[in-house]
Amino acid sequence: MPLLLKLLAQRIALGLLLLFLVSALIFAGTMILPGDVAQSILGQSATPEALANLRAELGLNEPALQRYFDWLGGIMTGDLGTALTSGSDIAESIGKRLSNTLFLAFWAAVIAVPLAIFLGLLAVRFKDRWPDKLISAVTLASISIPEFLIGYVLMYLIAVKLRWFPSVAMINDNMSLGEKLSSIALPVAGLTLVVLAHMMRMTRAAILNVMQSAYIETAELKGLNGFQVIFRHAFPNAIAPIVNVVMLNLAYLVVGVVVIEVVFVYPGMGQSLVDHVSKRDVPVVQACGLIFAAVYIGLNMVADIVAILSNPRLRHPK
Repeated sequence: MPLLLKLLAQRIALGLLLLFLVSALIFAGTMILPGDVAQSILGQSATPEALANLRAELGLNEPALQRYFDWLGGIMTGDLGTALTSGSDIAESIGKRLSNTLFLAFWAAVIAVPLAIFLGLLAVRFKDRWPDKLISAVTLASISIPEFLIGYVLMYLIAVKLRWFPSVAMINDNMSLGEKLSSIALPVAGLTLVVLAHMMRMTRAAILNVMQSAYIETAELKGLNGFQVIFRHAFPNAIAPIVNVVMLNLAYLVVGVVVIEVVFVYPGMGQSLVDHVSKRDVPVVQACGLIFAAVYIGLNMVADIVAILSNPRLRHPK
């Protein structure tokens, strides 16, 4: 147990160190963005004196290192800062958008994860036969198509031609759960198609690797049919790599929603990030980037910990 706690503490410390390094990269990246927030606020006809006064008011003339540590200190105390363009509190303004993004990612995961695992198990059961080839072909095709194109194709076919669901995914607090689900049906479908293939193929590969083991042959010699062998013996022993790939794709569902949110005009974090990049509102861009990084690192750390707990060789290294 002490060794296990030591491994967990190491993973958590590594995650925090990585988050610190990512914060420095995010700050440096926003500093080299072309354009100027003062110019964006005042417009192209602003005088040099007005620009200089606004830059001084916004603190843009301070050294970059000082601004970074001021920003980092605020982050560590829970203060994400103030938006330069609107003057509103960033934590309050993006809180609702973060909940919208998590809502979208949750329902995409509810569909994508069980479906991917089921298709992976089905592909293993009918390995090298037509179900396996069909599933592999469809998933490879979905991997090859860019997200924005998947979004526009879904919008054209389902929203414009069939008129089953709205093309613009707008939600608010006054809508019922059913209305919200109907509104986000197309973004959920787009995200599902994006992450389904990777999870399915990794599930298939992990179980096929386990199927080469001696105890699988013993189970087959006992007279168990193909599905019983896969569900009772192969799948439980392939949990660790499957959990890893599921966690990676769950992280992508939260972090990688930017394109889908922009295509369907969904009021989430990705849409907010794109809007404020165009306005050169650096504090909001930094806050969105740091939240995305924290979610990604956190879910990867959870996957690492689950892999340690589910694998005796990792729990008790020699």
